[in-house]
Amino acid sequence: MIAENDSPGPNDSSSTSGSPGPRASTAPAGPRTGRVLAGILGIAAVVLLVDQLTKLWAQSGLEEGAAPLPLIGELIQLRLIYNPGAALSIASGQTWILSLLSVGVVVFVVVTARKIRSTSWAVALGLVLGGALGNLGDRLFREPGFLVGHVVDFIDYGPFIGNVADIAIVVAAVMIGILAIRGIGPDGLRGDEQEEAAEAAEADSATGTAVTAGTVETGDETGGTTTGTAEEQR
Repeated sequence: MIAENDSPGPNDSSSTSGSPGPRASTAPAGPRTGRVLAGILGIAAVVLLVDQLTKLWAQSGLEEGAAPLPLIGELIQLRLIYNPGAALSIASGQTWILSLLSVGVVVFVVVTARKIRSTSWAVALGLVLGGALGNLGDRLFREPGFLVGHVVDFIDYGPFIGNVADIAIVVAAVMIGILAIRGIGPDGLRGDEQEEAAEAAEADSATGTAVTAGTVETGDETGGTTTGTAEEQR
């Protein structure tokens, strides 16, 4: 009798083994998050470098107020200006506000980057970050002073004049719009897939709770059997 009671049955062994249930197979997201963040920062660095180099070229090769140089006929020309505002010279007297907004955009992108799982979203955020940093650098360090510096624009599209940073921001905006229309979130999942993932997470949580409760109950029953066996021995 003692031997039978002392050796746990198959159910007891599986219940007390501490199996974590379905959640144990979930792979850590840390390494992937690091790669995505590195990709975003890499794209931003390339955009920032190209933007600043082309601005230096424009300042050395173009003259402010001079006749525009055709780049693609009269469709796109090269004309150097120093823009105190945003695109189309909007808010030209509020440069410091635009500078603070740019800082906010940079902080938002860096914080959001930790949650990105989609390659397309990573590229878009990298373009936004690089473009925002390019124009923010002008407003911080160019004349006439800190936070009120004028942005170097030199690509004349006719209705407005921009730079490489502006191109990156516009491309990112188009990408984000397409992703939103397709219903793809920053985690790379569509709306219905996000709902399924949430339901699966709730199911895993419920399963884990049930396994834990079953383990505690089995432990109580085993304790009672062991106590009964000891009394029989006496």
